[in-house]
Amino acid sequence: MKKIIAGVLVSALFIYLSIKGTDFRGVMTGLEVIGYVYILPFLLISLLMQILRSWRWGLIISPLGKIGPLPLFAITSVGFLAVTALPARLGELGRPYLLSRNSPIKMSAALGTIFVERILDGVTILTIALIVPFFTPLPAWLIRASIFFLLANGLLITGVYCAVFRRQQLLDFLNFFLRRLPEKWSQLLAQLLGHFLDGFRIIGNGKQLLQILALSLLIWLVNALAIYTLFTAFAFSLPPVAALVLMIILLIGIAIPTAPGFIGNWHFSCVLGLSLFGIAKTPALTFALIYHFAAVSFTLFLGVVSFPYLNFSFSDLWKEAKSTLTS
Repeated sequence: MKKIIAGVLVSALFIYLSIKGTDFRGVMTGLEVIGYVYILPFLLISLLMQILRSWRWGLIISPLGKIGPLPLFAITSVGFLAVTALPARLGELGRPYLLSRNSPIKMSAALGTIFVERILDGVTILTIALIVPFFTPLPAWLIRASIFFLLANGLLITGVYCAVFRRQQLLDFLNFFLRRLPEKWSQLLAQLLGHFLDGFRIIGNGKQLLQILALSLLIWLVNALAIYTLFTAFAFSLPPVAALVLMIILLIGIAIPTAPGFIGNWHFSCVLGLSLFGIAKTPALTFALIYHFAAVSFTLFLGVVSFPYLNFSFSDLWKEAKSTLTS
């Protein structure tokens, strides 16, 4: 509850920063004159991105077990609905929980695959961030943020390398500390840790790893294309690299735990990103409103449509998370 309250307060702060100094009449006028015909291509591109995400995740979990493309797409869609609907990033447990309910794969192992997916996303976004300055100057704060995430990702990659290629040594090292805990807890945590590390198996397959990295790059380039499509709807005369910069800033912004739906931090990130390319605050906020509404609504739509294919409830997800940690 404290995390939820904190998230709501953070969202309120970002909402204030987003609307401060905004001409609300200008926002309403902007909503009336944009080219809504471009929303359909945006949604089709978003659907393609979701399909690519599902395909990539299927490759990551393939060493653990096989699952059909349609159930996998349904799990992916409902999982992203959970990320959007639940506060403080609690929805990240959605896909591992659903995968464990619809396959023999353990939830802790599935959680390991999400961890790998996030690392691959980080590597891809950082690669794009390193290339972007060759096409447009970036503010110092964004360069510093990229360096920070580069160092953090470097540490995570080192940990994953040890987990895959030095697994026994890593387990021996961690078990040294686990043995200091009560036997019940040490055995449980050791078992969960083993399953979690199973989710890293794909890293040991060089050929498939390269395929997943290529898919990761394609996913985020498709996402940038969706953003650029909305630029066209607003008649923004911006270069394609602006969509990449906005995407990077938005990903940094929504990584902050806030209220459900990324309300506030999404809008502020869009306003901040577009300001780097000379877009005034009023049309930038109008863009943020449409972009957020279209993206979140489509995510919710895909999740709701996928519900009948899965046995899912948010209350069961919460109980599963608690029992995993306390049983």
